[in-house]
Amino acid sequence: MSTVSEKQETEILKLSADLGKMLQNLGISMCTAESCTGGLISAFITDISGSSEWFDRAFVTYTNEAKMEMLGVSSDTLERYGAVSMQTVEEMVRGAVERSSASVGVAVSGIAGPTGGTPDKPVGTVWMAWRYPDGYVETECHHFDGNRQEVRLHTVAEAFRRMLEKISGHAEKTDKGHF
Repeated sequence: MSTVSEKQETEILKLSADLGKMLQNLGISMCTAESCTGGLISAFITDISGSSEWFDRAFVTYTNEAKMEMLGVSSDTLERYGAVSMQTVEEMVRGAVERSSASVGVAVSGIAGPTGGTPDKPVGTVWMAWRYPDGYVETECHHFDGNRQEVRLHTVAEAFRRMLEKISGHAEKTDKGHF
């Protein structure tokens, strides 16, 4: 397993801290629902001193059974679309927010490799979903290059980057920048 470079760690920690400041300013907290990252998103969040002010909890749901039991993902969704799909991450993020005290959440499910890829879902495919306080959910599919650790780190960084953008943009669309 490759290690996190100081530069990568510094970048991800800065993104996490920036996200925390934004959430604190908005007076909301977040949760995570993680599969392919195995808790890495929440680990970077909790590396930030004071993150308990804006981070409620993490659900690490690596297996389909965990996704169903802990987040309420339907077996039909998993059978029809698979764990790495738009439909699954949508249900994951909804379930995480509903089962927490958080106002917003992020969910990720992907294929970090080196095995597990298919022609339709090659290694490096990661679905992400974000849920806002008003219940609105957005999803994106990413394709990251690299080994297992690199795919996971790209996923964490992108989850933070996009959440910063999405929360900021969503807050701007609402009345006076508040949810």
